[in-house]
Amino acid sequence: MKNQKIGDGIYWIGVQDFTTYMFEGMWPIDQEGVNYNAYIVEGDDKIALIDTVKSIKTDEYFENIESVLGDKVPDYLVVNHMEPDHSSSIEAVINRYPGIRIVGNTKTFPMIENFYQIDDHFLEITNGGELDLGGRKLQFFFTPMVHWPESMVTFDQKTGTLFSMDIFGSFKATVGSIFADENDIESFEEPTYRYYACIVGKVTEMAQRSLGALAPLTINTICPSHGMIWRTPEDIDYLLKLWTKLAYAKTEPGVIITYGTMYGNTRESADIIADTLREAGVKTIKMYDVGRTNISYILADLWKYQGAIFGSPAYYGGIFPLMQNLLYKLEGNKLRNHVAGFFTEYSWSGGAERVFQDFVKKTGTVEAADMVRVQGAPNKQDTVALKTLAHAVATEIVAAQNEAEAQLQAE
Repeated sequence: MKNQKIGDGIYWIGVQDFTTYMFEGMWPIDQEGVNYNAYIVEGDDKIALIDTVKSIKTDEYFENIESVLGDKVPDYLVVNHMEPDHSSSIEAVINRYPGIRIVGNTKTFPMIENFYQIDDHFLEITNGGELDLGGRKLQFFFTPMVHWPESMVTFDQKTGTLFSMDIFGSFKATVGSIFADENDIESFEEPTYRYYACIVGKVTEMAQRSLGALAPLTINTICPSHGMIWRTPEDIDYLLKLWTKLAYAKTEPGVIITYGTMYGNTRESADIIADTLREAGVKTIKMYDVGRTNISYILADLWKYQGAIFGSPAYYGGIFPLMQNLLYKLEGNKLRNHVAGFFTEYSWSGGAERVFQDFVKKTGTVEAADMVRVQGAPNKQDTVALKTLAHAVATEIVAAQNEAEAQLQAE
């Protein structure tokens, strides 16, 4: 997809990546791809590039630059974020445009030196500082730990365009058009939840702070580093509401059952819980086997839905390793605004329950009912206990469903 004009003197010069299998080496993107968005801002006197792209796409990036600028040479490269999916073409940019100045903050430049052995070309800006391009000024706002220490955003005062870095980003590449109003927005909701839960969830308090800092700006267009460009008032309102919901972990009624299993017994217990939830009136129930599903999809739904039930067999006196991996990520994210439950399976000495108990203590997770321990396949007594757990969770979820439905009717 070639460059696309965004507004007066502003162009998208990004690329799509459909070849990388795992984003950050962990999160699958091979089916839907991802955008590495970069931009050009032209003033009357100076030209700024906003970010670069992942180095596997450097040639395409330069083709897009030259399709806009022709023989003109950019004066500045603004580095909003140093993660290599946005910065690993910096050295190539300097080689092609040796007079260019790299615009960043005090935490940007040591990273550039460490990553790329570049120690000059630097132009340091301050929080709230401005860069005059002639007829338009770029203003910079620091957004530390969203999601690296040097992270910042760039605001074009002339057009009200926010180059928002990873804020407002999403997995999933655009095809044909970069603009939200020319895409199926609903198809980006799940990739946005997955992106947020996996990339930003651990620093969600900093995301809240950044959203608050940007609130006074009059924003007409949002240009993130991943995903779509948002340019209509309706779409921007939708995006701001969605990201506020994400940042404050506002959940929806529904239950996610996540389990690990080696020979099917834990799955049998999970099925009993799912059937009971359904009979109790819970409308949204999703089940995930951690041995079959990458945790990014589980994390996304755990961020979205209020109910969370976890089950695991014991494994050498501990917990099923793939469940341990999920819990590790959830400890960082913390399980906010949830009603939770846990069940374990064991053959002789157990062990999974101790790991779950430690997780509850560390995260402050509130359990709806006592943890259920099942030895071997669930018997009649175990079935009663599993149903009791399910009913305790269902009581709160159904109440939330009824409240949500009442609000919709009132509107």
